[in-house]
Amino acid sequence: MPDLKDKSIIVTGAGRGIGAAIAKALAADGARLTIADRTEADAQQVAEAIRAAGGSAIAVTVDVRDRTAVRRMIDETVRAHGRLDVLFNNAGIAQTKPFLDITEDDWRTVTDVNALGVMIGMQEAIKTFRSQGGGGKLVNTASIAGKQGYEPLAHYSASKFAVVAMTQAVARGFGKEGITANAICPGVVATEMWKVIDQGFRDTGITKSENEAFDMFAAGAVLGRPSRPDDLVGVARFLASSDSDFMTGQSLLVDGGMVFA
Repeated sequence: MPDLKDKSIIVTGAGRGIGAAIAKALAADGARLTIADRTEADAQQVAEAIRAAGGSAIAVTVDVRDRTAVRRMIDETVRAHGRLDVLFNNAGIAQTKPFLDITEDDWRTVTDVNALGVMIGMQEAIKTFRSQGGGGKLVNTASIAGKQGYEPLAHYSASKFAVVAMTQAVARGFGKEGITANAICPGVVATEMWKVIDQGFRDTGITKSENEAFDMFAAGAVLGRPSRPDDLVGVARFLASSDSDFMTGQSLLVDGGMVFA
């Protein structure tokens, strides 16, 4: 088992999907969790499930685009858990649109959450890590779309390339302070986000039937099935624990073998 007992960990976008699966697993390992999500009911539900299972968790509502809200999320975590050890910048959104149809508003909507939100989260966490005397872990959720671009997801891909780039930049900039930054790159995961992507494929006429896009992309996984949220738990445990202390600036593909790098 990873050494996570009493570690103070924030997971954004933890009200459902990958974030919820990661948060519940880390809590089961003894970490003290902050379940941060834009939807209060979702955050409360996950936090309550963790507490019902004997774990420690608080729920915080946050819009990761809002620096004041992110600062409040971290401060509430420190008040509840005594400090901050790990921040998972997991919150994200997706939108499917043919490249020529992407508008400036589409670009800003997607990149503000996926890229700006990660930047703000890392900046504010680093301030807290420094105030605690240094050291800390940043884990960002990127995507296979942060390794290669997809035409009907060009702006989403760009936002995830940005996550990979910022992960590397922060790793270089703050490693000597004992602050590490790494990213997880999931593939096709059966979550609410992929339902949105799949619907977008149908709405734009790229596919015709439900789950057609999901199944088409998932067929590229050499392990023979699409991912589930719990497939990301192992790497999350590793990156949150002292086992990954000598790893930084890396973007780990956990996609069932869809993209090789």
